[in-house]
Amino acid sequence: MIDCTRSTIARTRAPSSSRRPPSNEGRKGGLVTREQIERAAAFIRGRTEYQPRVGVILGSGLADFASSLEEPDVIPFDQVPHWTVPTVAGHPGRIVVGRAGSVPVMALQGRSHLYEGHHPSALGLPVWTMAALGVTTLIVTNAAGGLNPQLRPGDLMLIRDHLNLPGMAGQNPLAGLQIEQLGPLFVELGEAYDLELRRLAMSVANAAGLRLMQGVYAMVAGPSYETPAEIHFLRSIGADAVGMSTAPEVIVACQMGMRVLGISCITNVPQATLEEEARVSHEEVLSSAAAALPRFAKIVLGVLERLP
Repeated sequence: MIDCTRSTIARTRAPSSSRRPPSNEGRKGGLVTREQIERAAAFIRGRTEYQPRVGVILGSGLADFASSLEEPDVIPFDQVPHWTVPTVAGHPGRIVVGRAGSVPVMALQGRSHLYEGHHPSALGLPVWTMAALGVTTLIVTNAAGGLNPQLRPGDLMLIRDHLNLPGMAGQNPLAGLQIEQLGPLFVELGEAYDLELRRLAMSVANAAGLRLMQGVYAMVAGPSYETPAEIHFLRSIGADAVGMSTAPEVIVACQMGMRVLGISCITNVPQATLEEEARVSHEEVLSSAAAALPRFAKIVLGVLERLP
């Protein structure tokens, strides 16, 4: 197990309002720099004594998982220098740093998206910040539409690979950066989603009698949902589920040498024919994710308990 250690240096839990950085709300994230990463990491170090080793990014409707963490320190995104603030329902925009058993965890309640107008590298800033804080394992989650006919609303799917459609069109978090300051430019993604972590998650699910699938996640830019023709296309190129996030964070995590476990919560099944009436809504997505939360939490906590 990972030791849950707090820094021996006394930390200031809540800076006075006179020292609080200006709000990030409404600011669009641009190209990330080393200085921005260092400032963000230094601010978080000053707000918690934990030294997190595992990061968890909680997608739409999954933010309440953070309530599983013991003795948490809570930091709003809008207080962290240079971080963007989510504007979409189901993404509260808070960092929760605490313990899952003996494991120090940094959980993000929500994320920003490309469709909110940010540069792709801004979506990776939280992951670069995690790496600067010492995080070596990332659990990244999302709400997704099920494309594989075997998937149904409420299912959980381990991501074994992804199709990053915005990235293939040039919207990559590493593009345009002063890359020598951050890490390698040409990042190998052949094993982006760690096989041993997937085996561990499957073992946890099997032991608990929980249904857990594996598949390929396709990222689209959003915010509009897919047309029937787009659904047919995504299925034809091997996608099992589709959503509007995750790939930029995984690319940055791989650049930083993190082990990655990805989990999609299947919240709806997109309409696949022109004759069917599409009834997908963000409210439906949030409701389905909330219903799956207990099973999701059991799997993630089980993985955290069994990390070497």
